[in-house]
Amino acid sequence: MSVSHGFDTPRMAINRVYTRLGDSGHTSLAGGQRLPKNDLRIEAYGTVDELNSFIGLARESAREIPAVAELDRILGRVQHELFNLGSILATIPEDVHPKQARITPAESEQLEREIDRMNEGLPALRSFVLPGGSRLNAELHICRTVCRRAERVCVTLAGTSELDGTILKYLNRLSDALFVWSRWASHQLGVAEVLWEPNQAASQDAPQGLP
Repeated sequence: MSVSHGFDTPRMAINRVYTRLGDSGHTSLAGGQRLPKNDLRIEAYGTVDELNSFIGLARESAREIPAVAELDRILGRVQHELFNLGSILATIPEDVHPKQARITPAESEQLEREIDRMNEGLPALRSFVLPGGSRLNAELHICRTVCRRAERVCVTLAGTSELDGTILKYLNRLSDALFVWSRWASHQLGVAEVLWEPNQAASQDAPQGLP
């Protein structure tokens, strides 16, 4: 059971979509600092934002299928967690408020419980799997690979700036969860997994003696 940490409710009013402040290729962090848009910190929370968008897409697919209604609820929670994670990435460590939204160990622990429970009834893997078999499966694999990229960017950021270790742990667990969820979704839908077959490559159909 998750414990409430009493995060502050966002207080903002977005009246204008464009401000012209980013026209020079710079943007502002939560504390007001201006950074170039290709800064690692911006790349980190921008990739997390991209991940959140793809999870929203997968959630819409899950919402249309009663057999995976549980996954719809889980993905909705994950979207909020990713915004909490992005809140910290968009704030330099010295500006982080004690009640600012963030990722805690509880979020990773919940993912681990869901991974273990949903992996229980799945057949053992005898080969690597390819994305596909259903639209939802493919979308979850896209989420998984974007999550891995977000993790890599955050690892790079941690090499130059202070970074809360719970962020890296959460992204690592989430990518594992997305893999399990893709398999679980296929299992719930009765769709066969697409297994990697090395001999399906074009070279295997080439006439003997040709490269």
